[in-house]
Amino acid sequence: MNIVGNVFLVILIILVIYIVVSCVRIVPQAQAYVIERLGAYNGTWSVGLHFKVPFIDRVARKVLLKEQVVDFAPQPVITKDNVTMRIDTVVYYQITDPKLYAYGVDNPIMAIENLTATTLRNIIGDLELDATLTSRETINTKMRATLDEATDPWGIKVNRVELKNIIPPAEIQNAMEKQMKAERERREAILRAEGEKKSSILIAEGHKESMILEAEAEKEAAILNAEAKKEATIREAEGQAEAILKVQQATADGLRAIKEAGADEAVIKLKSLEAFEKAADGRATKIIVPSEIQGLAGLVSSIKEVAVDPKPDVKAAPKLEK
Repeated sequence: MNIVGNVFLVILIILVIYIVVSCVRIVPQAQAYVIERLGAYNGTWSVGLHFKVPFIDRVARKVLLKEQVVDFAPQPVITKDNVTMRIDTVVYYQITDPKLYAYGVDNPIMAIENLTATTLRNIIGDLELDATLTSRETINTKMRATLDEATDPWGIKVNRVELKNIIPPAEIQNAMEKQMKAERERREAILRAEGEKKSSILIAEGHKESMILEAEAEKEAAILNAEAKKEATIREAEGQAEAILKVQQATADGLRAIKEAGADEAVIKLKSLEAFEKAADGRATKIIVPSEIQGLAGLVSSIKEVAVDPKPDVKAAPKLEK
């Protein structure tokens, strides 16, 4: 009897421990628990340690509070100009009220999907094909505003809506590809023409620069040539002047030496005559000789004649009678 009682006591203790442990709940970060008591909403547990009443309270729903992303399958829509296309959307949403999320709507994700498809058809139905393809930002903004307002009673906030793919019919795709190909070819032709134009301009500028440099080089060469000729002329004139100066200096030195040797005036005039004789051997075409040297020249000529004819024909003067 004691053994049966002990077993029963152990089982009872284990059952009590299990019940106590099951009543202790820890809510993790970014989550919330919706608690019901006897089937009615009792409260919402946030992050931390919580205790519930056994057999009376229960966790009705665990709600994730982080931003979530749901990708919906492509939906067929018709544009204003009766073109059927398929568009798939991506919705970014976040649960802001766990109670409304738990009791506001059954299967909230399906409800958001159906609401997204309906809103998309309404918006695309007012746009033509070209506007649909070029107005993604406008469509995204309108859909986000509509969905956010519609899901607010469900405790859901729609942060963003993105059109993931816009798939037009096959014939429209082929026409668009041809149009894009033609546009690429047009841009390529424009870029090629601009490149050829720039290339021609660069070639012309290069030719112009070459001609300018060539002209400047010829100008510099002519200037250097003229300066070289000028320098040569100056050097030649300086050489001639220096030669004349040395000749005059040598003549002056000779005259000074004769004077120091005590030569008389006749010898000095004779030396002067010799200097003029040497000067006459140069390139000068006209020489002005002083008068005193002219007389001396005549005397020298007479002396030379006497020296050449040692026996002159001298006739005796007639004897005068008294």
